[in-house]
Amino acid sequence: MPYPTLLSPITLGPLTLKNRLVMGSMHTGLEEGRDPAPLAAFYAERAAGGVGLIVTGGIAPNAHGAVFQGAAGLFSDADIAFHRSVTDAVHQNGGRIAMQILHAGRYAYVQGCVAPSPIKSPISPFTPRELTSAEVDAEISDFVTAALRARQAGYDGVEVMGSEGYFLNQFLVTHINKRSDDWGGPYENRMRAPVQAVARIRAALGPNFLIIYRLSLIDLIPNGSTWDQVLHLARAIKNAGANVLNTGIGWHEARVPTIATSVPRGAFVHLAARLKAAQILPVIATNRINTPGLAEDILARGDADMISMARPFLADSAFVAKAAAGQAAQIAPCIACNQACLDHTFSGKPATCLVNPRAGRELSLRYDPAPIFKRITIVGGGAAGMMAAIVAATRGHSVTLYEAAATLGGQLNLAKQVPGKEEFHGLVDWFTAEIARLGVAVYLNTRADLDKLRSADEVIIATGTAPRALDIDGADRALSYADVLRGAPVGPRVAVIGAGGIGFDVAEYLACGTHSPGLNLALWQREWGVGDPAAQAGGLTIPQPDAPARKVTLMQRKAGKLGRGLGKTTGWIHRAALAAKGVDMLAGVEYRAITKTGVLIAQGGVQRLIEADTVVICAGQTSQRDLADIAITAGLNVHIIGGADMAAELDAQRAIAQGAELAAVL
Repeated sequence: MPYPTLLSPITLGPLTLKNRLVMGSMHTGLEEGRDPAPLAAFYAERAAGGVGLIVTGGIAPNAHGAVFQGAAGLFSDADIAFHRSVTDAVHQNGGRIAMQILHAGRYAYVQGCVAPSPIKSPISPFTPRELTSAEVDAEISDFVTAALRARQAGYDGVEVMGSEGYFLNQFLVTHINKRSDDWGGPYENRMRAPVQAVARIRAALGPNFLIIYRLSLIDLIPNGSTWDQVLHLARAIKNAGANVLNTGIGWHEARVPTIATSVPRGAFVHLAARLKAAQILPVIATNRINTPGLAEDILARGDADMISMARPFLADSAFVAKAAAGQAAQIAPCIACNQACLDHTFSGKPATCLVNPRAGRELSLRYDPAPIFKRITIVGGGAAGMMAAIVAATRGHSVTLYEAAATLGGQLNLAKQVPGKEEFHGLVDWFTAEIARLGVAVYLNTRADLDKLRSADEVIIATGTAPRALDIDGADRALSYADVLRGAPVGPRVAVIGAGGIGFDVAEYLACGTHSPGLNLALWQREWGVGDPAAQAGGLTIPQPDAPARKVTLMQRKAGKLGRGLGKTTGWIHRAALAAKGVDMLAGVEYRAITKTGVLIAQGGVQRLIEADTVVICAGQTSQRDLADIAITAGLNVHIIGGADMAAELDAQRAIAQGAELAAVL
């Protein structure tokens, strides 16, 4: 059997699970809908895919503990009925499901939010009200009520959220907890709230109900918990009645990335291993674990008892079934980009997945067999064209794909060159393998013309974009971003014109050189100041980034901070990474000319020269759609997707979704 440890059963208290994979908690936005069917279908598909245990997105124990106004709770009979639809769907598909109880505390985007002390979070707009001692007790009672209602709703257990800087975690650290009563002061008092929450839930529900406690192993904030305190709390949580410890990494306000694609795979497993070695409770390892092979290695080494993955189950609901069938190469890879999941969640939009546009849309985006099989010709083997080919072939169409380059991948082949975006290698490999498996006829190094399109019932133009030229004197002296990411020689001083996503990627590529922290855990820890909570409270040290490979200046025409248009949950990471490499970031720049010695600019009415050996233009793209216009004029049935349709800042999420949505209805 492939992955014998990962796919072996495990007993946690009252439950025996069929394997050691947990679909970790992730809010989808479907929890707030009036109709439970979309959420039920989302989880049912993952249960049918074979995951051992599902943990829901966070469900608030009361209104002021909700992450945002109107966020999902379990407050009424109607809420219980909603959730019963979800748990029934999971159980009918052979799964088990636990509900996460999440009280946001000072992280709540809710006026009237509460916390141990009235200290505002840097990531939320409201200063919390300090709870009285009696009110703290009442909050814990609400945890118990939520757990009781979860059992009524058919859940197999609950996960008590005690990490990532949420309410219970806030009591533990002197950085936040300034109280002098029985809920503050000495650590024994500060840990009373999480211990009481678990103990009282166990007392109310008895032994035959799973309780998971989400424990913060490394806070990554000043004055965070020490490792001795982590172990002390873990033992108290065991004695209070928990069955298993899930591991949380970093507070949301921490200035260290913990799950983004630039974080090395399994970056925090060593802490889970240290907790497991203490032999307190079964331990679930988490954060940047996205393949069955890595999961198996962790378990086989004895570093954990179970593995939690959240986003990989967005990318592929059949992750476990494919692994069990020896088809790991067919698992759609999570690239940890956050673009369609967490960025959507924190923008108030339903979560989905860049790699799998069906995630969260299981009822509305279906790849059913086509009622009439057609001959479909696709021009362009980038993200949009490849996804369209896969979905069309899955539905039974005969698909031919023409690609002018020597390999499939399009702009994804540029993205995978950027330090911290190594996961894009796996994405291109998956697309290529799936296209071959599904029997798509692929013609590389071939430019399609009208004659090649005439026999098709449907023509899909996915020819992408080309870098936009800059209309200033000396522009012919510059390189395009595509030139640079394909390996063109670059000097020691570089000026980058344009600070959108591509400009940031190019600047990072040039500043890091061949040393990618995403592939070197020790280097990554050093660059971000990630230490050992046994040596430094909270696990923070002073960052010590390596010297930059080049001197880079990044410029934009717009006034204001560079990178405002980057991902909501990852933009700060890119800005911090460039700042650590000494990249100069200039806004409000007027480009006058490119010269032999650099870029002549005006800024604030003052003209000056940005000295550079190489100038790189990242000033947007133009659509490549000449063939589309010819085919339309010839009367062919033409569809235009991806960059050929809209040449905005390169957007793989939109391109892949367009390809899937079109192919789903042809």
